[in-house]
Amino acid sequence: MPHIIVEYSSNLDNAMDVQGLLNALHQAMIDSGHAPLEGIRTRAVRREHYCVADRNPENAFVHIIVRMREGRPKEAYQKVGEMIMAAAEKSLEQALKTHPMQLALEMHEITQLTFRRDTLRKKEKAA
Repeated sequence: MPHIIVEYSSNLDNAMDVQGLLNALHQAMIDSGHAPLEGIRTRAVRREHYCVADRNPENAFVHIIVRMREGRPKEAYQKVGEMIMAAAEKSLEQALKTHPMQLALEMHEITQLTFRRDTLRKKEKAA
């Protein structure tokens, strides 16, 4: 049930490939080996209204939140975080050179009760 949520400032619209970034992060999660493919969800949210540092309109941010169900060893979370951050840095390489930017990654362990219905697993078994 890993979720990768990317929030980014709207002033990056012409400086980054959002779908390319999502694809890279999604692939990093797959490559980590710490999540079932059918459970991975990766999405982005464009933030129109924001303030970064001194409020200079050129300042930008990309904030990545990774949420994973509890029960993995600490090393697994560390590996996933490192792989996701490396994928983000590579995907955002040009934007990092051209925009003053804050790139951050937060890892959250899902410990709360969750409810879900998943028909993707049935689809995978049928294939």
